[in-house]
Amino acid sequence: MIVAKQKPFETIYGMVAPNKRIMLAGCGSCVTVCFAGGEKEVGILASLLRMRAQKDRKDLDVVEATIKRQCDVEFIDELKPKLDGVEAILSIGCGAGVQYIAERFGKTIVLPGLDTTFLGVTEAMGVWTERCQGCGDCKLHLTAGVCPIARCSKSLLNGPCGGSMNGKCEVSADTPCGWQLIVDRMEALGILDRYEQITPANDWTASRDGGPRRIDREDLHEIK
Repeated sequence: MIVAKQKPFETIYGMVAPNKRIMLAGCGSCVTVCFAGGEKEVGILASLLRMRAQKDRKDLDVVEATIKRQCDVEFIDELKPKLDGVEAILSIGCGAGVQYIAERFGKTIVLPGLDTTFLGVTEAMGVWTERCQGCGDCKLHLTAGVCPIARCSKSLLNGPCGGSMNGKCEVSADTPCGWQLIVDRMEALGILDRYEQITPANDWTASRDGGPRRIDREDLHEIK
């Protein structure tokens, strides 16, 4: 899932302060799971904004709205009936959601309430860790299901680098060596001999460096 965290309250308040009526838009998908931008967070943040505005003797009307996904037009359009008089939309969805809402409502200012961080997993309650960088050329079949790009601090496709010690990365004693994880997993699966195979260079043209990526499935175009 996409993992994000809420921006500092002072930053958020500074963005919305020039407006008298805003919409606070939450997303019911990834950012709800990581407790950053769901319906509950919309309610809490809206209350904090109202109290701060009242303290500052400012007029600030906050319209609350949470849709299922901010990355689909059909759900974004559910916001339209509530936009009357709204000067700005504060989205607490991921960066994709912020941009898609901005594209859909071109005459309304759209502001980001979250910092989008990574694609990750829920390790424990309140703990999320990165597992994927969306490089577009997955090598997990070669590395026993452990991503060397996301899990190795240097994104080495053939490692380790030589700086790790006792299974920990030289970057931080709290960071496991990604390649130690790969070797341990290979050993557990009885395929350690595969470690000697050289992993070919990644096709970085499939990654973000080539510009915004797009997937076009023509077989789905006619599905309603």
